[in-house]
Amino acid sequence: MTVSGPGWRLQIRHRTGFQYGGPVASSYNEARMSPSSEARQTVLDARVSVWPTARTYRYQDYWGTTVTSFDVQVPHEVLEVIADATVETSGPAALRADGPSWAELTDPNDVDRWQELLLPTPRTALDEELGALAAQLRAAHGPDEAALAVFDLVRREVEYTPGATGVMTDAVHVWRQKQGVCQDISHLSVALLRAMGLPARYVSGYLHPTPNAPLGKPVTGQSHAWVEWWSGQWHAYDPTNGVPVGERHVVVGRGRDYGDVPPLKGVYAGPSNTGQSVEVTLTRVR
Repeated sequence: MTVSGPGWRLQIRHRTGFQYGGPVASSYNEARMSPSSEARQTVLDARVSVWPTARTYRYQDYWGTTVTSFDVQVPHEVLEVIADATVETSGPAALRADGPSWAELTDPNDVDRWQELLLPTPRTALDEELGALAAQLRAAHGPDEAALAVFDLVRREVEYTPGATGVMTDAVHVWRQKQGVCQDISHLSVALLRAMGLPARYVSGYLHPTPNAPLGKPVTGQSHAWVEWWSGQWHAYDPTNGVPVGERHVVVGRGRDYGDVPPLKGVYAGPSNTGQSVEVTLTRVR
């Protein structure tokens, strides 16, 4: 895999929190908001702060995502988590011209190795119509071409519509209503890839919304999701925007679907929460 184009340096601030209907006695939480250092991105600085002040513990989960865990043992009516990071990213990677055939991808060792990323989850299970569509795409294309055909189809058929779905919406529902957000478009893409026999994973992270962004100008962004598939090596694509993953994308975590990489989750003792606030700011500094 070769990388083309110059990289960026991005500063990211992700602020999220909950408000409660009264004092919460205690809460136990996990934040997946810190980017990872890997082949196409380098984390220069990353830190997570919590209010009310709490001791944090950082580890990598089963899927390799950095988790900041903490518990708050003082009464509180607001919980706020702020993740700051500075990351250097690379341009998009080129697809190999000599990728493997479908027959080569049925090697038992590879199937066993990626078994968890070949099986459907509740969010990525398909019905008969979508299963037949996946079979048609597989029959018409080689593995990498079939993956790109999936992304093109999903982007044509599903309109990006904020607020049209929720975190539990599944791929079949998204396909039927033809609306969704990046999470839904990624779930549907992952589902079709797996049905064709391509190991696929859901990626959570950030996207700077402006190509060729000016330096030093903060912009409002949001958490983003895209897809990776394996055909002898891992490839990444953003089906929501119809572009390969490049210098504007910052990886936070990977998993089978959104359930493996929620930015913030936890349990608490106290009254119901009355709202959640999320604010993401990205600044290109190089």
